[in-house]
Amino acid sequence: MDVTPRQLLRIAGDTLPSRYRHQLESYRYGPGVFKIDYALSAPIPWRNPAIQRAATVHLGGTLEEIARSERAMWQGEHSPHPYTLLVQPTLFDPSRAPAGKHIAWAYCHVPHDSTVDMTTVIEQQIERFAPGFRECVLARRTHTAHAMEQYNPNYVGGDINGGVQDLAQLFTRPAPRIIPYSTPLDNLFLCSSSTPPGGGVHGMCGYYAALAAQVHVNRDRVPDS
Repeated sequence: MDVTPRQLLRIAGDTLPSRYRHQLESYRYGPGVFKIDYALSAPIPWRNPAIQRAATVHLGGTLEEIARSERAMWQGEHSPHPYTLLVQPTLFDPSRAPAGKHIAWAYCHVPHDSTVDMTTVIEQQIERFAPGFRECVLARRTHTAHAMEQYNPNYVGGDINGGVQDLAQLFTRPAPRIIPYSTPLDNLFLCSSSTPPGGGVHGMCGYYAALAAQVHVNRDRVPDS
């Protein structure tokens, strides 16, 4: 199942042993994101043209600025200069937009379940490195962290990472088990980013969950007589 612990509890409910339910109930979710999808009239006018050779761009300024921005959301604050991740896919796949047009999307971290609109500060951050960006914007669609969960219930509080990914919850996500993708239910396996290696390592959680399920199937298979 490609769900987080909260959804697994809703789906499986009392079929799970009480100890495992308690472990899932104790699972911690992290900060959310504020996301903007853009329709653009032209490529983003980066001050440094080399950035147009990158599909994914991380806008943060100095190390100190990035640290302040990422610290803010853990303290329940919204950074005025947010560390921003931006993707510009149509530079490499023009089929994603009408001929001659472009798309992009960007997000920054915000406190869990935030309802604050970060459009202005994100666009200020983009303009800082790409003067004239706003003149390229044909349309935009925004999602607060709270709205992200409405869009996808797995994004609890806007957390797109499937849960906090610190030392206490990295290898034991979602619960301490020898095979973290398994559950106490014999034929139920988890493959979401709430399992190792977590979010940001796209596809690997599902890959390892599939391997775990295959081992389980082979172990229980009865040889032909």
